[in-house]
Amino acid sequence: MGLFDFLSGGKKAKPGQPQGISERELARLTRVMGDKLAQDYDRDQAIAQLGKLANADGARALLKRFNFTMEPSIRDRDEKERALEGIVAAGEAALEPLRAYCSNAPSLSWPIRIFRRILSEERVIDELLGILDQFDTEYIRDAEPKIDLIKYLEDHPHADVREAVEPFLSDVNEAVRFHAVGTIVAMDDPASVSAFVAALEEEESLRVKNRIASALAEKGWDIPEELAALAAAHLPDKFKLSGSKVVAS
Repeated sequence: MGLFDFLSGGKKAKPGQPQGISERELARLTRVMGDKLAQDYDRDQAIAQLGKLANADGARALLKRFNFTMEPSIRDRDEKERALEGIVAAGEAALEPLRAYCSNAPSLSWPIRIFRRILSEERVIDELLGILDQFDTEYIRDAEPKIDLIKYLEDHPHADVREAVEPFLSDVNEAVRFHAVGTIVAMDDPASVSAFVAALEEEESLRVKNRIASALAEKGWDIPEELAALAAAHLPDKFKLSGSKVVAS
């Protein structure tokens, strides 16, 4: 065993790891990344060393920095920006760790930024639709990841987005339903009318019902004859059905 092997714990780097970091050292750096109470200097060093790996192991460890926030906010953001750059350095090798992280992430705002730095916009949408497909409409303690996804997709009109988001009109969380309406409207597809009428029937939140009715009125989409009575019965007070269209009353 050479001197370096002794100092680094006697374990060789795994395939894909550059020489100079052992499995033990990788584990130590990973622990530091996930520790909010670690010394700032230690986290700074961990970010730098993990970023230099430019591989999946480094990306997986750096993603732990997005699990917590700290004060002052300027340092929190600086550390996250440097962690982001380290993950981006891994290129597409970061995708599998990133997908795995997104399945349980407290927020997806930073992961979405990373996807956008690594992939074309078309591939980003495919990735995000795949992540959204992992969510259902039942209760979860923190709905922010779903909201992050749905809000981001609002700016990317596509039939696949509409179809993926429509089920969330019945989500348990009111904020998810509210943002789902906005994203579906942004797709500008009258095929959403039946989903909106069904949502009006079930919706208890006046805020969401008003957003649906406002969208139907602004778009001027025709309500099919077979859905007209149902729509008229469940429109909020400020709206009515005039012929086949929803209008402000």
